Amino acid sequence: MNTQAIKVIYKYEMMRAWETLAQSFASPVISTVLYFVVFGTAIGSRIESVDGVSYGAFIVPGLMMLALLTQSIANASFGIYLPKFTGTIYEILSAPISFVEIVIGYVGAAATKSFIIGLIILFTAGLFVPLEIAHPIWMLSFLILTCISFSLFGFIIGLWASNFEKLQLIPLLVVTPLVFLGGSFYSVSMLPPAWQTVTLFNPVVYLISGFRWSFFEVADVSVGLSLAMILVFLCICLIIVWWMFKTGYRLRQ
Repeated sequence: MNTQAIKVIYKYEMMRAWETLAQSFASPVISTVLYFVVFGTAIGSRIESVDGVSYGAFIVPGLMMLALLTQSIANASFGIYLPKFTGTIYEILSAPISFVEIVIGYVGAAATKSFIIGLIILFTAGLFVPLEIAHPIWMLSFLILTCISFSLFGFIIGLWASNFEKLQLIPLLVVTPLVFLGGSFYSVSMLPPAWQTVTLFNPVVYLISGFRWSFFEVADVSVGLSLAMILVFLCICLIIVWWMFKTGYRLRQ
């Protein structure tokens, strides 16, 4: 494996993040703080607790997951789309490196940036409400798996997109609504039985539920099922990326 090529791609992507620090780190953190202030203050004053957890603390995993999913997709999709837009993707493809090394470099950088954002949001949330993480190892595991999985998903979107508008199409019209409807700010058990059944078809529910369990040992679905869903999604993304490079889909145009 060409580790030097991976380092070059990884360092370049991380340098781009530091050069646009306000956009890469400050913007999602400020947005999350605003969500926290609005939901935690306006709604939290009327809802004392959910499943024995104060509402302000209850929404922290959901807010983190919202930021992780959107930032992982945005970082990875833009990272690989920019070389396509400028035409430098052909230099990368003609270089003596495999698609595995390309994916590790771009996805690794995107996942790292999302992971840092997640930790910053966690620290920021701790300034508003007292937080106790019941299972820190599981929390980090869910955090890392989510960052990698959705960075891969963003990488796929970046390869698929033919213009800048398409980069925002799926995150805005699909991912963000799924996060809001996936129990970010409420427990699925609070819904009527019919809506609970419908909500369980939302894959984001399993991500948020498992992540929230690592904080408070409270979950809408079993932790094993949550972990299985993340791993299945990760495998699907890996298969799609492999197929896109093998067939040259949107790469040989």
